[in-house]
Amino acid sequence: MTAFSYRTGALHAEAVPMEALAEAVGTPFYCYAATAIETAYTDFAGALSGLPATVCYALKANGNLAVVRTLARLGAGADVVSGGELQIALAAGVPTEKIVFAGVGKTAAEMAAGLDAGILQFNVESLPELELLSQVAQDKGLRAPVALRINPDVDARTHKNISTGKAENKFGIDLDQVPAVIERAAALPGLSVEGLAVHIGSQLTETAPYRAAFTRLIDLYRSLRTAGLPLRRLDFGGGLGITYRDETPPDMAAYANLVRELTTGLEADLVFEPGRRLVGNAGILVTRVLYVKDGAERRFVIVDAGMNDLIRPPLYDAWHEIVPVREPAANVDWAPVDVVGPVCESTDTFARQRSLPPLASGDLVAFRSTGAYSAVMASSYNCRPPAPEVLVRGSEFAVVRPRPDVAEIIARDTLPMWLEPADGAGEPIGEPIVVAGKAALGARGRSAR
Repeated sequence: MTAFSYRTGALHAEAVPMEALAEAVGTPFYCYAATAIETAYTDFAGALSGLPATVCYALKANGNLAVVRTLARLGAGADVVSGGELQIALAAGVPTEKIVFAGVGKTAAEMAAGLDAGILQFNVESLPELELLSQVAQDKGLRAPVALRINPDVDARTHKNISTGKAENKFGIDLDQVPAVIERAAALPGLSVEGLAVHIGSQLTETAPYRAAFTRLIDLYRSLRTAGLPLRRLDFGGGLGITYRDETPPDMAAYANLVRELTTGLEADLVFEPGRRLVGNAGILVTRVLYVKDGAERRFVIVDAGMNDLIRPPLYDAWHEIVPVREPAANVDWAPVDVVGPVCESTDTFARQRSLPPLASGDLVAFRSTGAYSAVMASSYNCRPPAPEVLVRGSEFAVVRPRPDVAEIIARDTLPMWLEPADGAGEPIGEPIVVAGKAALGARGRSAR
């Protein structure tokens, strides 16, 4: 977390003071450090040097256009799981031949978009998906490049909600089903089965699960090649963890050495899909203390960020280090408090009985390690505008996703004609639309006169 440090008693992102950002953009806000993102990518890609490797950043970790472009300019590809993420990758300048389309529920329209773009491969996770992709490709007169995502039934030893490689999970094709899927794929037009893929989960903190999963995938790859299937690519997914609290995830050298050991003599291009590892520790969420409330049994620090801004603690019971933006004096007494948000839910709690220095209304605090699976999972619950996102580089900063105002949130709704404001009450929202001479709901949601 060297991108975020105290300078002259105040927390900075690179050379930008968080107090100045709070004044400029208001709170809460996300702040990403470009140099931290770039360093994480170069460390990852550099460890794999000498291997036939393509690094495809997993947009689901953080899909901000500026973040994706930062990585694309370094040579990163993209792992996308929706048509929207595909559009972000293309808009960010990711080369189409470095885009992998994953996910268990691709629609025909999303498949068509991937085919039109000319992406590297579709990671197919079921026989019905394979059949639909064949039909979409055939209708376009194209061949879809396919990697079969295998479920190796390996315990990633991570949180149950982010484990994806066990037999009980919804992801991938079970090993015993592979022969039937291969046979069916051979009979379908418009497909080119070019590889195998695996992804066993997120926030892995040891290499043993990778060894087990990769070994099973490589053994299957060798046997299918021996049987005559012209495979040429292995997708090892992502999932390498970061330090949130006291974890010690594998360093990149250990991970890369494992890959080298297992793939020696193997004729295969390799694909990797890191997400959290590249951006997780490159972001913080800065929030302001609203109140300090003494309850019957504990003290509550109520901040202006809510679970709509950062849902990881309620969703995963996730730990984020919480630090004051103004560096505390060495001799102050720390005490346990509950750090909570303003959302009308008991689950809107970021930390329980967390030891913190004295805080008062108006103070700023920062939640560390919020560069991944944080802003990207935000909502407008309670009609709360999501926090804006800021990217810093050196002493410069830019708002790369502004905070929407409440009027923008309300403008997404329309009123049906029977709720049209009467006698001039209320504000018009838009204009009516007439289709084929009949009144239709439009932006205003009322019948045309």
